[in-house]
Amino acid sequence: MESDLAKVLHPVRGSSLVKHVLASVRDAGVERVVVVVGHQAELVEEHLSNAGVTFALQAEQLGTGHAVQQAESQLGDWPGEIVVLCGDTPLLTATTLLALFETHRDTQAAATVLTAELADPKGYGRVIRGEDGEVLRIVEQKDATQEELEVAEINSGLYIFSGADLWRALTSVDAENSQREYYLTDTLEILRQEGRRVSAYRCPDPREVLGVNNPEQLREAESILAQRVGSV
Repeated sequence: MESDLAKVLHPVRGSSLVKHVLASVRDAGVERVVVVVGHQAELVEEHLSNAGVTFALQAEQLGTGHAVQQAESQLGDWPGEIVVLCGDTPLLTATTLLALFETHRDTQAAATVLTAELADPKGYGRVIRGEDGEVLRIVEQKDATQEELEVAEINSGLYIFSGADLWRALTSVDAENSQREYYLTDTLEILRQEGRRVSAYRCPDPREVLGVNNPEQLREAESILAQRVGSV
């Protein structure tokens, strides 16, 4: 981001990246929110002190699966669904979240992932589907074969899990990959091996899943949000 400030605290149209995400979460009716913090944790917690959220600390950054595990102490007994999101996706809408929930429930899935098709999927994990359209697995860019790299459908990093299935699957995740990290995506293949269904909802507007990782993408998000306001 060419800045010392934690990425999720960067402003876009009068609010931080993470507050845009939280607004969509609230509008979709999510009841409890746990924010997993790591880099500049104290600043992020102060920024969200009046946002009605609680926090879980990821002291070491050991991957997305490890990050989600930090919330188990607060959500381990949650009887319903758990939605996992990234704090740097300010374009995500409540409408898309609600459609994801509907797909998850209608297909009686253990997990459902939000996907999108990109003209240039470079850098994103690829969604590998079976003949019936069900998700088989998600493979990260650095671990993908040449054939898998040609897949245009990407993982947004946003999921819905049935709570008990999530925590159980996370206990089987290992770090046997090129990054030596615990990937949350591995839980999908684990659930499949258990005979559980993994579904996907393809976002109609792929711009919604775009993460902000540099100043250019921040400006792009600002422009898209301005267009939305202008079209209302």
